[in-house]
Amino acid sequence: MQIPRLMIASPQGRSGKTTIAVGLCAALRKMGLQVKPFKKGPDYIDPSWLGAAAGNGCNNLDPFLCDQNSLLKGFQEKSIGADLALIEASMGLYDSSSEDGHGSSAWLSRQLKMPVIMVINSSRMTRSAAAMVRGYMDFEPGTMIAGVILNNVAGVRHVDTIVKALEHHCGIPVLGALPKDACLNINERHLGIVPFKEQNEANEMIERISTIFKNHADIEKILQIARSASDIPDHKREAIHASGYAAKVGILADKAFTFYYPENLEALQKAGAELIYINSFSDKNLPAVDAMYIGGGFPEIYADELEANANLRKDIAESAENGLPIYAECGGLIYLCRSILKEGKTYRMCGVIKADAQIEARPQGHGYVVAKIVSEIPLFEKGYTLSGHEFHHSRLINGDSLNCAYRIVRGHGVDGLSDGIVYRNVLASYIHIHAWGVPLWANNFVKFAAVRRKTNKVTV
Repeated sequence: MQIPRLMIASPQGRSGKTTIAVGLCAALRKMGLQVKPFKKGPDYIDPSWLGAAAGNGCNNLDPFLCDQNSLLKGFQEKSIGADLALIEASMGLYDSSSEDGHGSSAWLSRQLKMPVIMVINSSRMTRSAAAMVRGYMDFEPGTMIAGVILNNVAGVRHVDTIVKALEHHCGIPVLGALPKDACLNINERHLGIVPFKEQNEANEMIERISTIFKNHADIEKILQIARSASDIPDHKREAIHASGYAAKVGILADKAFTFYYPENLEALQKAGAELIYINSFSDKNLPAVDAMYIGGGFPEIYADELEANANLRKDIAESAENGLPIYAECGGLIYLCRSILKEGKTYRMCGVIKADAQIEARPQGHGYVVAKIVSEIPLFEKGYTLSGHEFHHSRLINGDSLNCAYRIVRGHGVDGLSDGIVYRNVLASYIHIHAWGVPLWANNFVKFAAVRRKTNKVTV
């Protein structure tokens, strides 16, 4: 299968690879080309920018969350018809939790036989850039580093010095050199850059990045490298058939709740769900739904606005009490708690989970998670092992009687030992899952919602 493709990577995080990837996606889109963006690793924020820049949804590729075959097949399925499939790497090119590098961005590039373009933060560096790139080229044979884009260059002389060193010691082209420019800085907060939907004048920023990239990069040469990628074998992913049930699933979707993998929403639709989008700020009543999926986001940032919509919070609380199936992840869990406690203030939330969410300055859970299901619950069988990820600054307090269905094997969860809070037909957790890695989740959820609607049981 022939797919023009490349990876944008860097020696370390915050080198500017998201800005470069956004600029390339937007520039190619303006040229009339169809770009299919991907983000390696568990991330919701970078994909929001990549998808907006490309005008095409961004998918995640994570070797920890998904098995290798699902990962490669998913890449192929989503890349069909694209003029370029672009993956933005995560962290540094070779970074991995495994000593042998399994699951790194470099590992993924080799599985996909994909050329890599390195983004180098050139600030306060000249010839050393060549030493760095040479080391990356030699570190793991088979990783195809095909070019370099310099970021934060000071001027023409700075660029010339680095280019000569790279040509002499590395023999690969410099495909662009972007100047230091405050206009290229995307705002950051504790989880990284601010999601596209929250950034004021976000479209204008993408336009500026695109223009600067076009003026300082050789786009045609970049496309030549992408088109030189060799064919990759066809990978077959086990088909997941529709559940045979139908259900209306409410999705909280607004500035407070943006963390939804598109694969999860697609999986629900394939399973038979009709997705009903709800705004937690402006919708005063819960529409007629058979279940709710409340993803993550930043409810703590918008706590006052969420508190102000008392009618919706009351509707959700009463529906949960009456047995509405609700699946909530991280920010969704926080929203279902009694309150958010932040900077000495208390903000009332739904009160479904009998605990309060205390917002801390430091992360309370960060990284990949493995959890074992220790209770029979509708979405997962007892004994099933769940892989996911977490990143949260909140911890639950005043919740001594919580009933948890997950035992934490790796990660933190609610308290370092458990997660997956169960209350009536609610399952709320700090863990984010990816449907490609948990293929039965969507079918089980839709089936549960449909069966509960027919039986009208408060608990199942």
